[in-house]
Amino acid sequence: MIALTENAITAVKKAIAKSGKDGSGFRVMIENGGCAGFKYKIGIDAAPRDGDAVVDADGVRVFVDPQSAPMLSGVTIDFVEEMGRAGFSFQNPNAQKKCNCGKSFC
Repeated sequence: MIALTENAITAVKKAIAKSGKDGSGFRVMIENGGCAGFKYKIGIDAAPRDGDAVVDADGVRVFVDPQSAPMLSGVTIDFVEEMGRAGFSFQNPNAQKKCNCGKSFC
């Protein structure tokens, strides 16, 4: 369903440790918004919610809600540091196009 690169796994593990919430997971979801119609939303959650898919990515629990799951099927999440900026990037085979700013897709 979802794959995380080694860089993403390292970044998520650091974020979970910094949150102080042992046993937490990485929530990935799709929201309406952005220039192209949909945008990614990520965060640290203490536990999965009812109906969530839970994916294990090398010890990182990834929580995906049922509405987002079809649009996240096959996505690869990376953590990129370049030109003084750092953040997660998404390679999504379901995205037909991305907006110019790269923050949303349709």
